Amino acid sequence: MEHIRHFFYDHFISLGLSEVGAKYLNMICLLIILAIFLFIADRITRRLIISFSNRFSERTRTNFDDLLVNHRAPRRIAHLVPLVLTIQLFPLVFHDFPQFESYIVMLIKVYGIVLTIWIIRSVLKTFESYFKTLPRLKDKPIDSYIQVAMLFIWIIGFASILAILINLSFLKFFTTLGAASAILLLIFKDTILGFVASIQVAINDSVRIGDWITMEKYGADGEVIEINLSTVQVQNFDMTITNIPTYALISDSYKNWRGMQSSGGRRIKRSIILKAKSIKYLTEADINKLKGIQLISAYLESRQKDITSFNTEKHIDKSVLINGRNMTNVGAFRKYMQTYIENHSGVNKDMTIMVRQLEPTPHGLPLEIYCFSSDKRWENYEYIMADIFDHALAAVPFFDLEVFEYPTKFMDVT
Repeated sequence: MEHIRHFFYDHFISLGLSEVGAKYLNMICLLIILAIFLFIADRITRRLIISFSNRFSERTRTNFDDLLVNHRAPRRIAHLVPLVLTIQLFPLVFHDFPQFESYIVMLIKVYGIVLTIWIIRSVLKTFESYFKTLPRLKDKPIDSYIQVAMLFIWIIGFASILAILINLSFLKFFTTLGAASAILLLIFKDTILGFVASIQVAINDSVRIGDWITMEKYGADGEVIEINLSTVQVQNFDMTITNIPTYALISDSYKNWRGMQSSGGRRIKRSIILKAKSIKYLTEADINKLKGIQLISAYLESRQKDITSFNTEKHIDKSVLINGRNMTNVGAFRKYMQTYIENHSGVNKDMTIMVRQLEPTPHGLPLEIYCFSSDKRWENYEYIMADIFDHALAAVPFFDLEVFEYPTKFMDVT
């Protein structure tokens, strides 16, 4: 060992160099040889480990090892071999310069910490990608938990590096750091809030990746594509991306459309406002005319018989139309729309179907159509709803009804 330490030193002394000069040149030569040796060792180790990892991942059924290779974990683990060799061999290079040894040890320790962090990061990233492939976890905020773990690892890593650089014990350094906890809490306030929010979101299952949410405060109206420690990314219907603070999911209100998506249909709830003055009782002539509408002809026939029978039994004077029981044009129209929707191919027949009157307004009588489209896709939902109301608006005049609209003033421009 002594011969190796002074291999070049003896040669330089024989050439007539001074002892100091010979020691420095000896150190430089040994350092160059060590660097070349470590480079070769790193390349060989890396090739062997990567080659073994690739062959091993091809033979296994799970994709975890494939993801481990993709996130470069074997490549970074291979760097541990040159690190161990450096720890073993650097005393040979700096044997004559003990004043450098403390600095070299410090640098090796810092490098070892950074390399360890990168290896752990690769493993955590592998777990993150693997968990996202599992059906029961792919819609959970896995990114948040991985980021929290990495945050703590980086904090511990940087703290360890600082403790090494200032030559302070690790425990004493963290004890000193604890005194500044209030400042740290202020610095990492958003991170802590985001972490707590991520846990609550996951436990309560309030938001998943893939959910469609609406949050007007942040201009978000679209699909959740990522939930991480600080932000929730929402891809809006116009393909823009909105970033929402994660803690806003527990502090602010929002609408999650998951219930609609997991149900059998998407709700249609819209009204037609009918002019009140167009509502009237139906005369016998009016009823006979409406019997030509096939969807309600049987209903009108049955209804007319019941009403006539009632009025006859009660000896109702029908010379005045309001006396006794009668049918109205708005009632006939309501029954027609109910029957029409029940027969519509785009409406889910297993969910609520209802055409109802709402409270009259100064504008008229709202007639609300309430049902669910069988197709929940937005564009098809809009098409189904438009198809229903196209028909409803066109059918209104057949019942001698009118749709409310503000009067238009025409100006003579001639």
